[in-house]
Formats: sequence, C-alpha cells, structure tokens
Amino acid sequence: MAEDDVLTISEGAEFFKVSHKTVYALAQKGELPGFKVGGQWRFRRKAIDAWIDKRTLSVGLQSPKDLTAREGPS
Repeated sequence: MAEDDVLTISEGAEFFKVSHKTVYALAQKGELPGFKVGGQWRFRRKAIDAWIDKRTLSVGLQSPKDLTAREGPS
C-alpha cells in the first residue's frame, strides 16, 4: 500500500483490524481524518499515518527505532 493511497471504509477497517462500524463512527465524529466522495467515506493513507503518529506520541509511546537506539548495540 503506497503512502498516497486512498482507502475505503472496508480497507480502513481491514487496516486497523476493527469493524466497519468503528471506522464509520470515528469518521462521522471527526476523530479519524477522512472525506466523502459521493456520500462515501475515503481516507488518505498519508493522513492516517500522521493520525497514528500523533496519537502514539500523545500517549507517550515511542517507535521501535527510538527504543533500539537507546538500548545500544546487542
């Protein structure tokens, strides 16, 4: 999946491993970045990746790269 891909509700649900209802509800509430085309939700992969990064940082989690760098060589 390329960074510039556009996902449907079904693809978003598969990506997040949640139900279609969950993705739809998050989009309707404005919690998941998306837009409508002909009344159907679409999600830019780049925007979803940024959303994940923001949420990950906001709860104090770090990327595996950060943890590896701190541990030093094995």
